[in-house]
Amino acid sequence: MAVPEGSPTYEPGLRWSEVDRFRPSGGSYGTPVAQGAGFKYDEATLHELVKEWSDLAVEYKNDLIDAHRIAFAQPPGLEYASGDNASITRQSGEALVEALNQRITYCENMAKKYLAALGKYATAEEHATTVVNQQPKGIA
Repeated sequence: MAVPEGSPTYEPGLRWSEVDRFRPSGGSYGTPVAQGAGFKYDEATLHELVKEWSDLAVEYKNDLIDAHRIAFAQPPGLEYASGDNASITRQSGEALVEALNQRITYCENMAKKYLAALGKYATAEEHATTVVNQQPKGIA
């Protein structure tokens, strides 16, 4: 199926907004690495990615409140149809709770990966600073 010309497409680092169609956010969202597969991120992007994955996990946690309500739905009446409907609704709610928990775990793991990358980034910066500071001073 062809995408109509001029249709918005997903671009990392851009946010949807009702007021203005796109509002750029910070960070580079990864520059392709010429040496092989993967991306390299600048420090600002790593911080943004940690925040975005953490925020998404929080959104899923907030959705769990409604999912639990669905998972514990009670029939509105005592007749067979109401009970059967509530049973099916509860099954859907249980599946939703499970899916949300999986998504929460995934988002939290992604945030942890980017936090670990930030730690490596900070360690590399510290090492580079130490090496530079240990260089012999030039004669003025």
